Amino acid sequence: MKKLLLALGVSVMAMAAQADPVKLVIWGLDGDNGLIPKLAKEFDDKNDDITVEFRAVAFDDLVNETLKAVATGNAPDMISLDNPDFAMFSSHGAMLDITDRVAKSQVIKPDSYYKGPWNSVMWDGKVYGVPKATNTIALFYNKDLFKKAGIANPPATWGELLDDARKLNDPANKVYGLTWSARANEEGTFQFLPWIQMSGGSFQKVNGEGAVKALDLWKTIIDEKLASQDVLSQGQWDSTGTFNAGNAAMAISGPWELNRMATDAKFDWGVTLLPTETAGGARSSAMGDFDWGIFATTKHPDEAFRMLEYFVSQSDRLFPEFSNIPARSDIALPSTGDARKDEALKVFQEQLKYAQPRGPHPQWAKISKAIYDAMQQALTGQTTAQQALDQAQATIDGILKG
Repeated sequence: MKKLLLALGVSVMAMAAQADPVKLVIWGLDGDNGLIPKLAKEFDDKNDDITVEFRAVAFDDLVNETLKAVATGNAPDMISLDNPDFAMFSSHGAMLDITDRVAKSQVIKPDSYYKGPWNSVMWDGKVYGVPKATNTIALFYNKDLFKKAGIANPPATWGELLDDARKLNDPANKVYGLTWSARANEEGTFQFLPWIQMSGGSFQKVNGEGAVKALDLWKTIIDEKLASQDVLSQGQWDSTGTFNAGNAAMAISGPWELNRMATDAKFDWGVTLLPTETAGGARSSAMGDFDWGIFATTKHPDEAFRMLEYFVSQSDRLFPEFSNIPARSDIALPSTGDARKDEALKVFQEQLKYAQPRGPHPQWAKISKAIYDAMQQALTGQTTAQQALDQAQATIDGILKG
């Protein structure tokens, strides 16, 4: 009888222990159209053995808050980090190596992802995360103003971009030829790095002949007042607002603008790929958005990976429900009901084939600062493009050697 009671007691305790759900904590960006909290709640509701707690963190605070959490041993189980910041954590062992888990997964298929986003979750040949979504930049243009100026097609090369900006510039009607963001922060690097890459450079080599040519092109556009001086201080959202208001004939920006543009722009507009240095030249573009990652300190790696797989399994909902473009090339975007937006999205998906991550490098913030500082110094006339980029290269060389 005692043995029976003991066995029953052990069984009851085991059942009680089994009944206690595992708690997973996930951090992510505050906003993003409610994507993370909605998917997290769905996963929670579908799994009785797991409860999920989501913490929303402001964009400007996310990296610092995460660094503090890792340093104090209080990291969450999972996080969504901006893709250039991901390498900083994975390279220092903060993120869980999920290479083997991904290889066995029936949900996560690396080959279905655009090359750029997938590269952003890799470090030293291993997989530390999965891209959440992606975005990039291309060239918006005002078709009405192009027609008025007698320009049949949008610019395909850097030279054509400058020529068209000159033809479209109309100070009497407060219309600039071009607008973009050359701000002294990550947005500035986001916009300028693709031009370095198109010229054969990279974040490791920023002072090549083509990179200098690109920066000189931007300087010419500013010096000739083909763009507002505000491009030096405005972010992408505000600079594109100039285009939407009809005060710029072209704008370099991303798909996050489409809904606002469809409402605000009172003219016919289109999108084309970023112009290349020469006809048929190498293409590139910026790569934005976030990556999913599981922290190495999680006590529940299996459950966290299940949640990661659930998020990935919902990728076809990213655009219609949350206005996020999937980082996968195998997901067709549904029609928005607006022909201009649908055509624009096709261009952005084509541009994504050439998008490259910023980095990856654990000291990306310092590398980015060297790039946007050089950009600002040249554009404001403090030094020549060559001198500015040479200084940036010296700074970057020191970082890479360290």
